[in-house]
Amino acid sequence: MNGDRTGNRIRNIVVSGPVTLLRTFRAAGAASLVLLIAACARADGAGRADRDSATDGSYQPDALVLRVQHTGGFVPAAMLATRLPVVSVYGDGRVISEGPQILSYPPPALPNVQVQVIDAAGVRTLVERARAAGIGGPPIDFGQPPIADAATTRFTLSTGYGTDVVDVYALSETDADTHGLTPEQVRARTALRELLNALTDLPTTLGTDAVGESQPYEPAALAAVATPYTPDPTIPAQREVAWPGPRLPGDPIGPDAGCVTATGEDLPETLAAAEPATAITPWTSGGERWTLNLRPLLPDESGCADLLED
Repeated sequence: MNGDRTGNRIRNIVVSGPVTLLRTFRAAGAASLVLLIAACARADGAGRADRDSATDGSYQPDALVLRVQHTGGFVPAAMLATRLPVVSVYGDGRVISEGPQILSYPPPALPNVQVQVIDAAGVRTLVERARAAGIGGPPIDFGQPPIADAATTRFTLSTGYGTDVVDVYALSETDADTHGLTPEQVRARTALRELLNALTDLPTTLGTDAVGESQPYEPAALAAVATPYTPDPTIPAQREVAWPGPRLPGDPIGPDAGCVTATGEDLPETLAAAEPATAITPWTSGGERWTLNLRPLLPDESGCADLLED
């Protein structure tokens, strides 16, 4: 499955603030012209004030402020749907990312999702770093390296002013010495790589005293993407586990894949069943066996539809 190779894309930009429409007048006195210029200046200043106020920390607690995620790439549909964002920053200062993974096979069924907390000043600092790196500004040419099946790195910045999205193809696969990128494209990509490094190393970016201790993330819902189970003859038979959540496979989410969401009373039981399971555990539901890719939903997500890529 190929990644989005648009190079860069800025979408969903909401513009607020007054707009002054200038018309041509045949007979306008000097005083009227001065008043008109002053009105334009006030309008422009109000627009800048609207934009600046978007970083005052007045976000809803579960509002997504800043996110970096990978989309596309040569990855099975079930893994695409359940791939966690690299980092997500929320209005109440929670920063959610995937923690260290166990380097053993088979890996655990549940990913290691961690949450840290920063204050409103820290959120504003990260927003400012994102803007300085080019998120939310004029369109930037990041180039189109000739690499097949790489992932696209998507940066999303949401403020009271609107939402800006920038997609950069093969960001982690390119550097200053490869793939014929121009110096301007290299600088633009370097700025985004530095932003990503800043977001994934908060103690260095904000200071150790400004970042709370990393804790396991406790989700309010768990998505399960189910595909038919196929035994692997090269490994020992795995113990079956009865799936305690909604009946599998659920709503279609990709080729031969369905998705269900465990919430409310179903959630504690499904998390308990998943805790000792692995990525190759056969799950039973409706008299059939399934392979599950499990994905805790994040605060801005409510169901399987939120896992589908644009």
